[in-house]
Amino acid sequence: MPGDSMDKPNTVTCTAPVNIAVIKYWGKRNEELILPINSSLSVTLHQDQLKTTTTVATSRSFQEDRIWLNGKEEDITHPRLQSCLREIRRLARKRRNDGDPALDSMGFSHKVHICSINDFPTAAGLASSAAGFACLVYTLSRVFDVEGELSGIARQGSGSACRSMYGGFVQWIMGQKDDGKDSLAQQVAPETHWPELRVLVLVASAERKPVGSTSGMQTSVQTSRLLKHRAESVVPGRMVKMIEAVQRKDFTAFAELTMKDSNQFHATCLDTYPPIFYLSSVSQQVINLVHRYNRHYGETRVAYTFDAGPNAVIYMLQQHVPEFVQAVQHFFPPESNGGQFVKGLPVNHVALSEELRRSIGLEPLPKGISYVISTKVGPGPCVVEDPTQHLLGSDGLPKETV
Repeated sequence: MPGDSMDKPNTVTCTAPVNIAVIKYWGKRNEELILPINSSLSVTLHQDQLKTTTTVATSRSFQEDRIWLNGKEEDITHPRLQSCLREIRRLARKRRNDGDPALDSMGFSHKVHICSINDFPTAAGLASSAAGFACLVYTLSRVFDVEGELSGIARQGSGSACRSMYGGFVQWIMGQKDDGKDSLAQQVAPETHWPELRVLVLVASAERKPVGSTSGMQTSVQTSRLLKHRAESVVPGRMVKMIEAVQRKDFTAFAELTMKDSNQFHATCLDTYPPIFYLSSVSQQVINLVHRYNRHYGETRVAYTFDAGPNAVIYMLQQHVPEFVQAVQHFFPPESNGGQFVKGLPVNHVALSEELRRSIGLEPLPKGISYVISTKVGPGPCVVEDPTQHLLGSDGLPKETV
């Protein structure tokens, strides 16, 4: 019967965070399994400001697996999506075969409908695929009642997604095995560890980046000698120092390692042939601003890092946020169209001293920064308990509001 409660979808909604690497991952030793040529370390950003939300529904009435991203139906046969789906279903079947009687009615053979939205620009160098695949894997694991180590599955969707499976400070251990079983993420410190640390995302461009990360990495691995040197001789030592800096809450060491690693990552992009340019003139001006600001105070108060895109991610301690935001607003004057320049965590207004302005001494670049997202370190993926927040309706299709 159409009204049979057996046809009612089993629906779960979860959210997952963006992570921003401070020791970068760039380059794979195995494309299919997404195994990196070096370890990496990231900071998980708070989901109150940046997150992916995913709803997964299963029902015996569904004819096929389907997926909608940001309101548009996409191709579910994408190999990386299929890897994640296949692996979660395999683990679910294994649990049932191992004799867990509660799993008999789970409906492993049922098709899934997936609906996912980001509350930040997709493919603009803001780690959208990391949050997206982490959220997908976490939500699927809840629907199919799969427990245990999930970062290795998320990795097969998008490498850096494995780091979004945890909150706080997270390392992705590159691993040595050919099958990738030891290439996993591990939390270095929880989100409560360093409460004074703050993060600003300076959105210079919300547009899709000109060279995607996957193809960029492949070209770098093939052509950049600097990348090989970085992976073998530089990153291992930096990982040790960065973990120590985080555990000691040593901001100066953390900040300087972060900036040097960002610079070297973009140097490998320039050393790629043909070269890859992710940084824009606005990005370069942000780098100048940070160094001149630090020089003015004679200490490292602010650090930048850039992923594969022009948007700057700035780290600093809480007490320096108001003044630095004013400096950004002064040297990158926004359009005065009433739009909110600082979004997210509130930032107190302070006056910028004439002395600091003169000391920085840059020419203002109007409209260089569209807006700033003010955030902090946050937790890993979580389940949304409120059923009204599901992105899929009782018919298993996206709600009109998506």
